[in-house]
Amino acid sequence: MILPDKKYFRTILRIALPAIAGLSTQMVLSLVDAAMVGRLDNPEYTLAAMGIGVLATWAVVSFFSSLATGTHVLTANSFGEQNFKHIGKVLQNSIYVGFFIGMIVTWLGIFFSEPFAQLFAKDANVGRLAGEFIYFRLLGLPLFLITVSYRGFFFGIGNTKIFMISGILTNLLNIIFNYILIYGEFGLPAMGVAGSGLGSTLATLFDASFYFFFSLKSAYRIKYFLYRRFNFSLKVIRSLYKISLPVSFQNIFILIGFLSFISITGLIGLREQAASQAIVSVLFISFLPCFGFGIAAQTLVGNSIGAANDILAKKYAIETAKIATLYTLSLSIIYVFLPKYLLNLITNEQPIIATAVPAMRIAGIAQIFYGIGVVLANTLQASGKSMFVMFAEVVANILIFVPVAYILGVYFHFGIVGAWVGLPIYIVIYASIVFIKFRFGK
Repeated sequence: MILPDKKYFRTILRIALPAIAGLSTQMVLSLVDAAMVGRLDNPEYTLAAMGIGVLATWAVVSFFSSLATGTHVLTANSFGEQNFKHIGKVLQNSIYVGFFIGMIVTWLGIFFSEPFAQLFAKDANVGRLAGEFIYFRLLGLPLFLITVSYRGFFFGIGNTKIFMISGILTNLLNIIFNYILIYGEFGLPAMGVAGSGLGSTLATLFDASFYFFFSLKSAYRIKYFLYRRFNFSLKVIRSLYKISLPVSFQNIFILIGFLSFISITGLIGLREQAASQAIVSVLFISFLPCFGFGIAAQTLVGNSIGAANDILAKKYAIETAKIATLYTLSLSIIYVFLPKYLLNLITNEQPIIATAVPAMRIAGIAQIFYGIGVVLANTLQASGKSMFVMFAEVVANILIFVPVAYILGVYFHFGIVGAWVGLPIYIVIYASIVFIKFRFGK
């Protein structure tokens, strides 16, 4: 593979590295949060409730957080055009949409959190605890979607450092709030699992406030015509909807695909399912930086398209894909040759680790192609092809990955190794589809 061009290397990393740092803080929060809940009384109940609650809220958040993609793409295009007034209009309308949607979902959550959680819990106590977590977490959804709008704005103008600073401060506060509320420090009542949900909502309040007050700086408020008038625009909202909605459904399809995959490994055996969950947790560590490279590609390609420089847009896409692939290639070597060391970060149960090692090596090979897939998918979204990217996900994930995993793992009795063979097939097909579209499409 040809090495990245030094001419573009620094520009790409200037945007990608702060985004990666900000995303990594979310991973640390998840690990610490699970550790705190796991140390409560009756952890078999609290961890199960936490799993249901996190999964349910993650499904909601991942569906609506695609608003960031729409805001990001429109802002990046307008920035390339030097149409700064339109950038302010995009941000304000994105905030209106996010807050309105957030209020509706929060209202539904107030009444239906526990009944919804009980649908996924065999034990009524687990359902009750999960319902409490969902209730308190969804109270912060309107604020979260406001922060999503601000993220898209700052990503679009190429300032990912704000996201990094906000991520570090917000997730640090989230850990502190969760500790206080879960265990009942400083005279407050111990809320257990519910405290984790409320702690996240309080941290989200800080996050939204941070972005708002930072946007009041003259460098942003004056340059991008922020908050000067109501600035409501159905045209902008339709544009946001056109880009964001396919991404929302793509996120849901990814969730459905991997939930189905984990269920398939459960048909093979309980240990195989536990091993697969451990592998997914390790893969998450490597996947997050790929999203950071995707953010960089979306910004730089969007800016170039806005400036009507399609040649530069393609160049940034190719160079970012090269850097991301070098990253995934280097990590794959560790995954293939040192899988036990990575798995020990997740669990010290040696039977689970022994079961996971062969599948982990397959996952290591698969992730070589993950970086180029993410980068080029973000590139296509930046050029308005988010619907195509969604269909590529459906084909590669739902129609190929899941059936192949079942056929090889369960039907032909190849076990966990057979199921995990589906992953490289899925990633290679997905990356190939988006590459062909990038290379030969308009």
